[in-house]
Amino acid sequence: MSFDNVCKLLAEKYPADFVRWLIAEESANIKVLKTELSLEPIRADSVTFIQTKNRILHIEFQTLRQSSPAIPFRMLDYSVRLKRQYKCPVVQVVIFLQETNDEIAFTQEYVDDTTVHRYQVIRMWEQDSSVFLNNANLLPLATLSRTDSPQGLLSQVAEKVATISDRETKQNIAGYTEILAGLRFDKTLIRQLLSEDIMQESVIYQDILQKGQEQGKQQEAFSLCMSLLEERFGEIDESIYQKVQGLKIEQLEALCRSLLRMSEMDDLVTWLEHQQSS
Repeated sequence: MSFDNVCKLLAEKYPADFVRWLIAEESANIKVLKTELSLEPIRADSVTFIQTKNRILHIEFQTLRQSSPAIPFRMLDYSVRLKRQYKCPVVQVVIFLQETNDEIAFTQEYVDDTTVHRYQVIRMWEQDSSVFLNNANLLPLATLSRTDSPQGLLSQVAEKVATISDRETKQNIAGYTEILAGLRFDKTLIRQLLSEDIMQESVIYQDILQKGQEQGKQQEAFSLCMSLLEERFGEIDESIYQKVQGLKIEQLEALCRSLLRMSEMDDLVTWLEHQQSS
């Protein structure tokens, strides 16, 4: 189950609230952009692009500490592509959801011999909970915010969810909250404090569960393919890694079968090129 995908769903459903929180901007003209950019399109579950009147807000949610390519370089890459395509300023925010001491959660720039690129980092465990408790649309994020009493915070969130008058909204917010709270709290405690019948009825909750199951199968197939590739060809080039990662589950299964007929790396490259053109 993808926690960062839950946050992406929240950001795309309530973009004005994220714009207000992250860049303190009020805008009546907000558009969620497709997460596809020219020059080898990037499609990432944890990425959201929101266009306001004056700029583009690029939000990236992170639970894993490792990524390929590394987060700083990816932020530089996104920034250049967004500016080229939309020709406007870009504000970038990486939001780390789960507490960690890893250096990447405290890194806010990409640096090499000729380039310095900076972006903003938000660590949810350092954020004031009142920001989220006072906004029903951001309420699920409150479960990850700063507190001296995690259980007390979860109780506050549950009380706030209970006060939402519209049943469908309550169901959806409860569903989001239950998923994100799983990063920090025991499931038994979550279900004691949040009404389980409300969560189970949530369309969003069911959608997230289904996507989580699909992503689990996808990851399993991808891991198997990479193991077979490395066993046959040794270390895999980053460009090949990215192409294999972008395959659908049916294609990954087909690749595992086709590997039996591949004798060299050129066979794999040809196979991947055929998948892209078909």
